[in-house]
Amino acid sequence: MAPKKAAAGGKKKGSAYNDFMKEELAKLKSDSRPHKEKFKHVASLWAKSPKNPKNQK
Repeated sequence: MAPKKAAAGGKKKGSAYNDFMKEELAKLKSDSRPHKEKFKHVASLWAKSPKNPKNQK
């Protein structure tokens, strides 16, 4: 299946997961932990986040 194209020269909208990861990783930018550890931490936050569609009731 071909990837979806952006509408008329604009960027396609990121998923809720991508938006969440971008915001949370930016908050941890000054943290001295390796990126891999920061990513694992933020992924665990996503699992419990109300922004996660799987957690909405």
